[in-house]
Amino acid sequence: MDAGVIDIELWRLLLALVFALVAGGCSLALKLGLGRDILIGTVRTFAQLFLMGWVLGIVFAVESPWLVLGLFLVMAAAAAHTARGRVKESAVAFAWPMYFSMAAVYLLVTVTVTGAVIHAQPWWKPQYFLPIGGMVLGNSMNSVALALDRLFSDLRARASIVEMKLCLGADAAEASADEVRTAVRAGMIPSLNSMMAVGLVSIPGMMTGQILGGSDPTQAIRYQIVVMLMIVGATALGSTILTLIIRRRCFGPGDRPLLR
Repeated sequence: MDAGVIDIELWRLLLALVFALVAGGCSLALKLGLGRDILIGTVRTFAQLFLMGWVLGIVFAVESPWLVLGLFLVMAAAAAHTARGRVKESAVAFAWPMYFSMAAVYLLVTVTVTGAVIHAQPWWKPQYFLPIGGMVLGNSMNSVALALDRLFSDLRARASIVEMKLCLGADAAEASADEVRTAVRAGMIPSLNSMMAVGLVSIPGMMTGQILGGSDPTQAIRYQIVVMLMIVGATALGSTILTLIIRRRCFGPGDRPLLR
């Protein structure tokens, strides 16, 4: 097996635009109204990935831990901003708690994986730290958004039940315990579903990339197992911590519910 990576020439890369055209054609034929989103998404895909490639080239050449951590924090900010945009809630301020909790939790997870599990030398080696961190942020971003959206919707839908529990002497944590459990469960389901299907339905990104790069498939499998376990742990920890923090903000003085 050739250990080299097959280069994709620019004109061949542009051939892949046919898939965006197919998506646009489906939207037009079915009157889905997604043509503008498909166009913007395609342009952003090219622009953002080429920009990231340029930035990574600089980071890999400099090999500074501060530059690596700085880029990770920028990625965490972008992930938090994207997740914030998916949660339609204005009565509770949660943007800053979301960013700080995501940055802290997923930095801890990434450092643990690169430093202890993969044992990269040094632990911040950008070729390992940034791709691993990106996978943690990308997958956990969706889980956090799902968990918070479910928390807010359930607290509104079950406001009368929560208030009844408060009237019976429960505090805010006790009155909203069921809603918190349901929210964290909703955040964890996507990563658990991925674990159930991996290797049977799909060959995931980390494994695919290593195989395309000429790595031994058995070694690629080990990396993918680490990634899958890392993601389910990160989504569980991130969803739990952030949901508990934001839950407190859903109650005012005297444990008065803010969502009705």
